[in-house]
Amino acid sequence: MRRRDFLQLSTTAAALASTRAGARGQTSGSDSRFDEIAALVQKRMVDHHVPGVALGLLEGDQLHLRGFGVTRLDDPQHVTEDTLFTIASVSKTMTATAVMKLVEEGRLDLRSPVRTWLPDFRVRDDVVSRTVTLWHLLTHTPGWEGQLGTEDRGVDALSQFVSTIMPTLPKLADPGEVWSYNNAGFALSGRIIEVVTGRSIHDALKDLVFTPLGLSRTFTRLTDAMTWRMSLGHRDREGRTEVIRPFQTTSSTTAGGVMTSLSDLMRYARFHLGDGRSPGGAPYVSRARLDTMQTAQLRKNGTDDEMGVGWHLRRVGDVPTFAHGGTLNGHCLLLELVPARNLAFAVLTNHQDGWRLVQEVEAALLRRFAGASLAPRQAIGHRGVNEAMTFHAPPLPAQPALAEYEGRYERPPVGTVDVRRRGDGLAVTTAANQPEVGITFYGRDVAYAVDGAYIGMPFEFIREAGGNVRWIRVNGRIARSTRL
Repeated sequence: MRRRDFLQLSTTAAALASTRAGARGQTSGSDSRFDEIAALVQKRMVDHHVPGVALGLLEGDQLHLRGFGVTRLDDPQHVTEDTLFTIASVSKTMTATAVMKLVEEGRLDLRSPVRTWLPDFRVRDDVVSRTVTLWHLLTHTPGWEGQLGTEDRGVDALSQFVSTIMPTLPKLADPGEVWSYNNAGFALSGRIIEVVTGRSIHDALKDLVFTPLGLSRTFTRLTDAMTWRMSLGHRDREGRTEVIRPFQTTSSTTAGGVMTSLSDLMRYARFHLGDGRSPGGAPYVSRARLDTMQTAQLRKNGTDDEMGVGWHLRRVGDVPTFAHGGTLNGHCLLLELVPARNLAFAVLTNHQDGWRLVQEVEAALLRRFAGASLAPRQAIGHRGVNEAMTFHAPPLPAQPALAEYEGRYERPPVGTVDVRRRGDGLAVTTAANQPEVGITFYGRDVAYAVDGAYIGMPFEFIREAGGNVRWIRVNGRIARSTRL
């Protein structure tokens, strides 16, 4: 056996032994239900090669925090409730919280145009440039391509993005017309925060959210985070689980650049279940501001999910939930709140396939603590973390007529999506040099992949007002048909 293979085997075995030996953390009381979830986490860590997990549950006054496994395979430390994780797009809820704080202070208004604060703002469409609002940005409905990141220019990163990248973006839909997951909109929101506060986004988020909410281990600068115990992302390659190098965060800070601990994240969740006061009891925002964030602003076209301000809303059975997931550099995570049950939970993983564990653990938590399960064939929308529709949605026995879905769809500047016949069904190619994947319909205009690396990945076909198929949405992002 080669030495490097021996070391890989040794570190992997040590990580798995750590999960089997039990978790490290704190609890405010024993709960057999939580112990069942912990056992499921440990099993799925082995199944999906996930080195480390942090699991938090808040039910009323009862708080459970546990860490499983290790921060990294090649220099392992135990995951604890204080280990820092990159939380990726869960950061968007903190951006929305900062905005609502500024709304409370009368310094921002959700329905005002972006040009209220950025007079020179523009995209390629003049009407969109004039009319798009802060509300559109925070509900993922500005109508342009969103899967774009900012170049690292330090404190000038967001300004550079808004002035150089955004002017090149064409219109894919009218503002407010179609829901499409949009990192670019949240980057633009961050630039508005900078202008209004006169602070860099790092200092603004600290002043507006982290410090007043008591989040002492929550950071946006890697130079701050790296002084604490941190989780690193992992992936499987050539039969081995390895650390992803280099470590990357995102310069689109407000779209996905926060790093925090499980303890801080559950403190943050408790605040959003509360009355708008800070943990110390000081006024922060009115409960009405939190209600705005947690109230449906629109329905995600083609699915049963809805969008709040920053939060993604889903009804599981008869139980309303609001949540946000994240995926970045080998970290897959979910924060979810269930106000009707005074319940919140977080699942943080450090493997790029950790979403598989997250999805199963989320379902078990909802079933065990909220008595709720997704309905068969319930059409669910993207929440910032991958979801496999095969989890609960069998294909339709009779597939719909396929001709109206065929064709090319564009999402400039990212690329094109091609939908064509393959045998008795359809196949989709989402990028150049990528293999096509077959899809099957599980409901009207909603389908998922039946082969390829991400079996179950969702696809939605969205119709314009006249009834024609106008867009395809792939894992949350729209592309526009060239046929119409």
